[in-house]
Amino acid sequence: MNILDKIVADKRKEVALKKSLIPESQLKKSVLFNRNVKSLAESLKNSASGIIAEHKRRSPSKAVINQSLNVQDVVRGYENAGAAGISVLTDGKYFGGSLDDLLLARASVKIPILRKEFMIDEYQILEAKAHGADAILLIAAVLSKEELQKLANSAKDLGLDILLEVHNEEELEKSAGIPADMIGVNNRNLKTFEVSTENSKKLAKLIPDGIVKVSESGISNPEVISDLRDYGYEGFLIGENFMKTQNPGDAAIHFIEKLKTAITR
Repeated sequence: MNILDKIVADKRKEVALKKSLIPESQLKKSVLFNRNVKSLAESLKNSASGIIAEHKRRSPSKAVINQSLNVQDVVRGYENAGAAGISVLTDGKYFGGSLDDLLLARASVKIPILRKEFMIDEYQILEAKAHGADAILLIAAVLSKEELQKLANSAKDLGLDILLEVHNEEELEKSAGIPADMIGVNNRNLKTFEVSTENSKKLAKLIPDGIVKVSESGISNPEVISDLRDYGYEGFLIGENFMKTQNPGDAAIHFIEKLKTAITR
């Protein structure tokens, strides 16, 4: 089993347990369940930075990134810096996140929030809505075409945006016809954990028009964004680069200031 298989196997057990403890009817009674959702895709289109800034405590590839900061300070810092959206990791075992992080983030910022999670069940989409998310992530590598379709339909029924993540051409083909608002190209090889933005460039021309292109992982300097924009990318997911500092908000401010300079050159 590779790490992704392990995460998904654990996620199936976790979701089964949650379903036995908290019924769907309870999630639907949440104060946030009927709030008006803000489109992350539209925010990216209208943003000067195009950055989705991520709250991420740790990862399987890097172990601890930053455990010392509270979510509210991090996401407010991102919003003040000019991020187009926020990504919040909610997986506990491998990334140190939780649904409480999502709730705290929602209470702290007005910009759209993506629930970053390994989605395998419609129940998790109800959770996302109940905890204030505006968008969900679907990972083509862990879902069949039928599962992608079912989960995407469920998200659309709730008014949520969909970021559909692919790693290669095969996964992009599998995603054809799925009602995604954004296609995210993950630049990290899931088998080797090597990262290269060449992956985004290679797949750019294969992503259908009308879908917002998002590049994920390995975006460590503003020049990379400036380069990827030439390939039609409007969104850029950045987590580790900000979270490894003592003040992610300040790091985002400096990054976005440099980005403005890189774009105007």
